[in-house]
Amino acid sequence: MTELLHFDRPNRSHFVPAVWAFTTVIMMLLLTETVKPQADDDVIKVKTELVTFEVTVTDENGRPVRNLSREDFAVLEEGESREVDFFETVHSKQAGRPLSVVLALDVSGSMTEAELQRLKAALASFSTRLAGHHSYFAITTFAMNVATVQSFTNRRDKLESSISRLKRDRDGLSTHAYDAVDHAIRLLNTRGPKYSANRLTKRAVVLITDGFPVGDIVSPETVIERAIESEASVYALVLPSYSRNQISQRPLVTPLEASGIIDRTGGRSFYATDNNFEPLFRALEEEIAGKYAIAFYPKRRGSIAPGFRNVRILSRKGLNVSQNRTGYIPPE
Repeated sequence: MTELLHFDRPNRSHFVPAVWAFTTVIMMLLLTETVKPQADDDVIKVKTELVTFEVTVTDENGRPVRNLSREDFAVLEEGESREVDFFETVHSKQAGRPLSVVLALDVSGSMTEAELQRLKAALASFSTRLAGHHSYFAITTFAMNVATVQSFTNRRDKLESSISRLKRDRDGLSTHAYDAVDHAIRLLNTRGPKYSANRLTKRAVVLITDGFPVGDIVSPETVIERAIESEASVYALVLPSYSRNQISQRPLVTPLEASGIIDRTGGRSFYATDNNFEPLFRALEEEIAGKYAIAFYPKRRGSIAPGFRNVRILSRKGLNVSQNRTGYIPPE
């Protein structure tokens, strides 16, 4: 702009006001678009190059540690210290991170009608506590086929209505759990908000299943790779009917868990030991809302050696830190 004004010196007195007027109009339009109120059930997409990691911190007794600050963490990329460009902390449930969660329910023949009714009540309570203006939920079901019952919404009435309509697939002979996770990840990528209220959302898939996938088309390894790339954690809820023959309160490791889809995405498995599902969802709520987000801008491939970049996140206080992925592939 400086060069143009210098070149057109004879008309400068007329040109400068015009430029400022044009610039002012453009800035007002941009600001108007930026501060446009977010309507209920409106999904906002913001693309970013930030590399984000979900981090859980526990003490020596395995209890979650809250109220940590940016300075309490050290980030190492290939052994070299990295500056943290974004940090989202958790102070309390009221100040928890916004969520983008897909609830994926196994409706195959394993579940009884009585369990489904209790589960629907627990799901409604769970979504009501966490859903709101800044958190979004989608609901899918799976047996032989995977279906979206409710796309992402932050409206409680829509969630409650969708949950009330859930039905068993009495003829379902297969349990496409991996396909369900893959479907949920694609739903997160195409419809789930990456940001809400200018804050990074916690992206998660919650599987309610017996943990014994049957007939899947997509392989577990492919699903894990896609989940990690999408920064989505996978959680599993195992209900009593699926483990009623187990003597111990913790069932044996299921094929779903053995695949690594839970651990490698930074998720966790939960087991119901009776017909009261509320404690199960309370524990899940604490787990999902109780993580930290740590992010930084990646280095370009041209400035570093090509290939996967290993990242370690450490606690400066000696606490136990687990992260949802071990690194990233730099952008072009």
